[in-house]
Amino acid sequence: MNSLAPGEFDPDTTYLNTAAYGLPPARTVAAFEQILHDWRSGRRAPDNHDAVDQLRAAYARLLPGASKDDVAVSNTVGSLIGPVAAGLPAGVEVLLAEGDFASVTNPFRYRGDLAVRIVPLERLAQEVRPETALVAVALAQSVDGRTVDAAELRAATKAHDALLLLDVSQAAGWLPLRFADADFWVGATYKWLLGARSTSLLAINPEAAHAARPTAPGWYAAADRWAEMYAPQRLADTARRHDSTPDGLGVVATLIGLDLIDELTVEAVGAHDLALAQRFRSGLADLGIPAFPGDSPIVTILNEDDRANRLAPAGVIATSRNGLLRFAFHIYNTAEDVDRALKVLGDNRSRSTHRLRRHKHTRGLPVPPKSQL
Repeated sequence: MNSLAPGEFDPDTTYLNTAAYGLPPARTVAAFEQILHDWRSGRRAPDNHDAVDQLRAAYARLLPGASKDDVAVSNTVGSLIGPVAAGLPAGVEVLLAEGDFASVTNPFRYRGDLAVRIVPLERLAQEVRPETALVAVALAQSVDGRTVDAAELRAATKAHDALLLLDVSQAAGWLPLRFADADFWVGATYKWLLGARSTSLLAINPEAAHAARPTAPGWYAAADRWAEMYAPQRLADTARRHDSTPDGLGVVATLIGLDLIDELTVEAVGAHDLALAQRFRSGLADLGIPAFPGDSPIVTILNEDDRANRLAPAGVIATSRNGLLRFAFHIYNTAEDVDRALKVLGDNRSRSTHRLRRHKHTRGLPVPPKSQL
């Protein structure tokens, strides 16, 4: 199984860490070199405002049914969820998933006057009730790659007239999405979309636009930002009212990454990534190493028996965090990458896997089935 984009990537490691940070394509590096040259020479500043609407359109293509007018550009996921949290009436219930990424939950938890209820991920749809005003969850979980059934959750929220916000930071780029399946679609672009850490995007279903309230609009959120830069501004009447001034280099990187994903197609990327993850899971089972259940290109195991300290010296790059090891497979990865990681994990492995069920860091996470122990 070869890389999906030969010639675009040439890592000198076995890079299995896209869930933390994606690699830039060669075309991004070339574009940056030209921009930096022009910037240094004083020929142009690296603002690239003309590319922002192209970026909106590229994100909308990931969400069939959306248009560029539905997309806001900012720097972080938390800053884009902020207007959604700010628009909720005081005291209403917000339903969150246990163990979800903090950028999804913090805007609601720290507003201070919302009734935040946290439930297990697998029960999220069943826990929506008449009192629920909004459900917010990462479509693919950062810690272990478990995914949410967006259509099922949408049906549950619709049945109780609740809003739905999906964070697609770990899903967009490999998992097909439908704009109709949520009211708000927010995502960081520097992972599976091969963009930049400075660029995050939010798509808002027009029917839910009234529910988001601008929290700190700057000059970039104006209806006509160039004509009203110094005068009292009117905010845009589209999702642009939630814009923050974008980083020009980040816009270029993200647009190039999105265009590459579009060129390859999300379906082909997903099939490639999932096949590699399944090969890895099968290899782990053969080694007697349990993996947390999941249905995405993210595979997580316990960091037992000095596993993390064996990976890095061997040139295998993964995330070691909170007693866990997380591997992520994307378009630049190959079957040889999978086999290399398995070989390193298999060297001098311990057979003492019984500790998994009592490990303190598995609290709140699914436990690998007994068949894998």
